[in-house]
Amino acid sequence: MLLSDPWFWAAAIPAILIVGISKGGFGGGLGAVGVPILTLEVDPRTAAAVLLPILCVIDLVGLRAYWGKWHRINMRILIAAAMIGILAGALTFRFMNADAIRILIGLISMVFAVRTWMGNRQGGRSATPPHIAKGIFWGAVAGFTSFVSHSGSPPFSVYMLPQKLDRTVYQATSVIFFAAINYVKLLPYWLLGQFPATNLTVSAALLPLAIIGALLGIWLHTRTSDRIFYVAMYVFLFGIGVKLVHDGMTGLIG
Repeated sequence: MLLSDPWFWAAAIPAILIVGISKGGFGGGLGAVGVPILTLEVDPRTAAAVLLPILCVIDLVGLRAYWGKWHRINMRILIAAAMIGILAGALTFRFMNADAIRILIGLISMVFAVRTWMGNRQGGRSATPPHIAKGIFWGAVAGFTSFVSHSGSPPFSVYMLPQKLDRTVYQATSVIFFAAINYVKLLPYWLLGQFPATNLTVSAALLPLAIIGALLGIWLHTRTSDRIFYVAMYVFLFGIGVKLVHDGMTGLIG
């Protein structure tokens, strides 16, 4: 039983708090760490299933704080495109084994960390406007990676960050986008049998941590610089990615 495993709690407590803080006040970018950290102790599909109900509750907290402040043009492009990615994820989910998913999640984590670091070094570039073709592509990719591992933030950020939106507008856009796709994901996850009583029990036990994290993130949103937080977490994310790719490759070869 996961709830009696101290190693599971050692992974789950920081994972859920980081996810809550990130989604509550820092653009949701580090919501991508949740599944990778949990995957260190449980099957990736179990990690994704446990985390989804928690994300849905955190989204409600964020919606209340940022309602009506999102970028409407981007929303019309991204949410429609994400439905395509969610469908692709649902159709392929059963055919992915645990080690293949570990490798996929690890690579996403590593690429996201490196790309963000490179993007920060190129911060002098001028802002770009919303773009329909790019938005459709990255929105669909975000829908797919979000379905497989709740790691839709990397492709979302690839599209959104170059626009250099106001910090609160970016946060609100992230909140409404991921709230929409997380609630859409509930049905295919249920149809795929991802919500047995054991997973839902674990989700319920971890939920208070997520709410605390989200409220703390909202409080920190206008009170602290996110630079140190993100630098530390991206290094952490890259390290987790390396570990997951190693474990996945070892499992496939072995």
